[in-house]
Amino acid sequence: MSKILIRGARVLGGEPQDVLIDGTVIEAVGTGLSDEGAEIVEAEGKVLLPGLVDLHTHLREPGREDSETVLTGTRAAASGGYTSVFAMANTFPVADTAGVVEQVYRLGQQHGYCDVQPIGAVTVGLEGRKLAELGAMHESAAGVTVFSDDGKCVDDAVIMRRALEYVKAFGGVVAQHAQEPRLTEGAQMNEGVVSAELGLGGWPAVAEESIIARDVLLAEHVGSRVHICHLSTAGSVEIVRWAKSRGIDVTAEVTPHHLLLTDELARTYNPVYKVNPPLRTERDVLALRQALADGTIDIVATDHAPHPHEDKDCEWAAAAMGMVGLETALSVVQRTMVETGLLDWAGVADRMSVKPAEIGRAVGHGRPVSAGEPANLTLVDTEYRGAVDPAGFASRSRNTPYEGRELPGRVTHTWLRGKATLVDGKLA
Repeated sequence: MSKILIRGARVLGGEPQDVLIDGTVIEAVGTGLSDEGAEIVEAEGKVLLPGLVDLHTHLREPGREDSETVLTGTRAAASGGYTSVFAMANTFPVADTAGVVEQVYRLGQQHGYCDVQPIGAVTVGLEGRKLAELGAMHESAAGVTVFSDDGKCVDDAVIMRRALEYVKAFGGVVAQHAQEPRLTEGAQMNEGVVSAELGLGGWPAVAEESIIARDVLLAEHVGSRVHICHLSTAGSVEIVRWAKSRGIDVTAEVTPHHLLLTDELARTYNPVYKVNPPLRTERDVLALRQALADGTIDIVATDHAPHPHEDKDCEWAAAAMGMVGLETALSVVQRTMVETGLLDWAGVADRMSVKPAEIGRAVGHGRPVSAGEPANLTLVDTEYRGAVDPAGFASRSRNTPYEGRELPGRVTHTWLRGKATLVDGKLA
């Protein structure tokens, strides 16, 4: 059927309304809409949001298809309510040429569970020595607008300046993995009381904060845009807040796991909690939540980092860093931001759809739920409570820190331009 009537949904958490989809667009929003010729989706009590947009996803293809593929990653995205994801460049080969970004882009088009926008590498091979083909990647079929060496920091100030200057010409943005490499050599977890007691190498907050401070000043000097990936410390919040007050064009993201989990979990020595940047202190977690609420941090991004079990089912020091996050992100945000009263559902839509779409120039995404707009939508049963079971994940990997933990909310439906990708919690 070309018409779908979503009946009685709480649009952005407001009063119940009907939403009529005709083909790829929303035809009408109101009460008592005619259901003639339409497929009915009963949505009483559920919250309808614009389709979520993730500015920071690792899809691993090409090169690490044992961890994830564009198909499995986008299926996981649809399961989590996402209609668009930005795929990081640290693949094998690295996405540092027009050819590789076009390959990832076309795989996303082929599979159809959500839009895939490749992120281009800042430097050749992520090696930090020579700028990659930024212009060619932007002009390619993939139309790359976001560039990042995520997984590694662009630690050379001259290279970072040149990248900021280059992308300014076409309105691009450099997304920085803020990690001063010399300060984090051998780091295994957050530097603090817990790392000292466990005897694990510490990743100090200043290693993140010093890079952010440098880069916001570079962005101001050049007059360009910089985005801070997975901001994780209270000090970083203060630097970004200062930069914004000064008028610097900086945006920042926080991951769901940094909104909920702390470095105390490292006491378990379970490598599922090993991540980069590391889980920080309770003080940092509370500062991140407040910063997301007041807009200092612009968006939530998953940093979905799938790994095969052998890369996590080992001793802490040998384990890979990273967690899967696409299928649990909205639940964690409901738990940490909505149920604490820090954000309402309109605020969640802003931080998880509207603003990430704006930062990444994701055309047709993050749009209002209103007539004439693309039908990119997600329907959420906010009353649901259940324990996380990774066996049911659509992702190829299972490295979630939430296994067995009860989280609220469940995405029941996702629509990409009017086409259902998730129906009653099951992939279409």
